[in-house]
Amino acid sequence: MTEDSIDRIVHEWNRERPDLDVSPTHVLQRITRLYLLQSASFAEVFGRYGLSFGEYEVLAALTRSGPPHRMKPSELVGALVLSSGAMTNRIDRVEEAGLVERLPDPDDRRATLVALTDKGRHVVDEAVIAHLANEERLLGGLTTGERRQLAGLLRKLLTSEPFMMLDPARSAADNGRVAGQATRARRMRRR
Repeated sequence: MTEDSIDRIVHEWNRERPDLDVSPTHVLQRITRLYLLQSASFAEVFGRYGLSFGEYEVLAALTRSGPPHRMKPSELVGALVLSSGAMTNRIDRVEEAGLVERLPDPDDRRATLVALTDKGRHVVDEAVIAHLANEERLLGGLTTGERRQLAGLLRKLLTSEPFMMLDPARSAADNGRVAGQATRARRMRRR
């Protein structure tokens, strides 16, 4: 098997600090390195369409929502696990580019919906094809079975307690659950 820069880092730590177990570095530094390389690759692909990856994510979420390809900003926040401020910035940028429009919510006079425009649908339809081709290229060094195995291992890691505790989407859900439990406890005390 070919050595990479992470093997070199681990070797150097083992030489300088043999008293430390640096074996987690083999996995986590490779994930970090893959993320950085993948991000650069994604930026190049989406740049061809005048998009950032984050802007593509907004268009893709609207597309995946199905006809009429409209969502409340709060639904987009949940779908993309972003703060409301970050989501507002993304929506502003894709709206400025004519890829989405804000419409009044017929069910709530105070609310708006974010809707994919025809131009936005055209851009996302082209971008997703290039994106999937790029993802296929990036994973070309693995067989179908290896991809399935790696996806399973990464899913197991992401759903393990240490990572679940760090996940903002889970934290928001837990905060809602805890708030609900506190409300029920207060009601019980009043009885």
